[in-house]
Amino acid sequence: MLPSFNLMARVAAETLRISVPTVIDAALGNVSAQVCDERLDSWSARLVRDAGIQFEVQGREHIAKGESYIVMSNHQSLYDIPVLFQALQIPLRMVAKKEIFRIPFMAGAMRAAGFIEVDRHKSRDAMDALINGRNGLTCSTSVWIAPEGTRSRTGRLGEFKRGGFLMAVQNHLRILPVTIDGTRRALPAGSLTVKRGQTAVVTISAPIDATGYRPKHMNQLIAAVRGAIERHLPMTLVTPQAGVRERSNGRDAGAIGIGLRSQE
Repeated sequence: MLPSFNLMARVAAETLRISVPTVIDAALGNVSAQVCDERLDSWSARLVRDAGIQFEVQGREHIAKGESYIVMSNHQSLYDIPVLFQALQIPLRMVAKKEIFRIPFMAGAMRAAGFIEVDRHKSRDAMDALINGRNGLTCSTSVWIAPEGTRSRTGRLGEFKRGGFLMAVQNHLRILPVTIDGTRRALPAGSLTVKRGQTAVVTISAPIDATGYRPKHMNQLIAAVRGAIERHLPMTLVTPQAGVRERSNGRDAGAIGIGLRSQE
């Protein structure tokens, strides 16, 4: 099957469509969180529609209106991102690795909209960026982070890093665990071929309060969130031994999301 160049071109065009006016707004000092939310909603809706992805949402009652969360999910595909925007229907920004912020127009728009930039190669700076990343966001805006740090090539959960969990603890926020199943069939990690017409199931679990945890207790918090996410994956994707690191070839340049080790 040939790569889906036409569809990829539409993704790029749609991203430019919302990025250029956001960059202009930023230059004029007129950036509005509400307008950014509306643009991200239209962008994600178009991407999901163009790929023909149908999705089912379970557990939306676990989202309290107006509350800000650290949203954590498994990461199977680049389509996780637009699917999450459409499934959760809350103001949402992403933690993204530094490489994404080198893309013209898109980088400026992401910074203006409040996406959080981290450098995975500078652990201390990245940790500071995570802990302080909510400072420029509205009180009702949630932040999505992929605790695996990259897309899974098998669909199974990889090792969870601690950065996002420390972000939740330091900012006194609840973690909203979300399980995504099916986006990998639409666009697997490492592939350029989109298989249209796939169905994704998004399951939102009950929030987990991170405020009672201390850094030395992170393993308990990680285990609770991991269990909530893994509980709704098919049995074929359940990792036999929690926390096993999944090998990566380091070329996952498109993944928007990051996990970091804490330096204790």
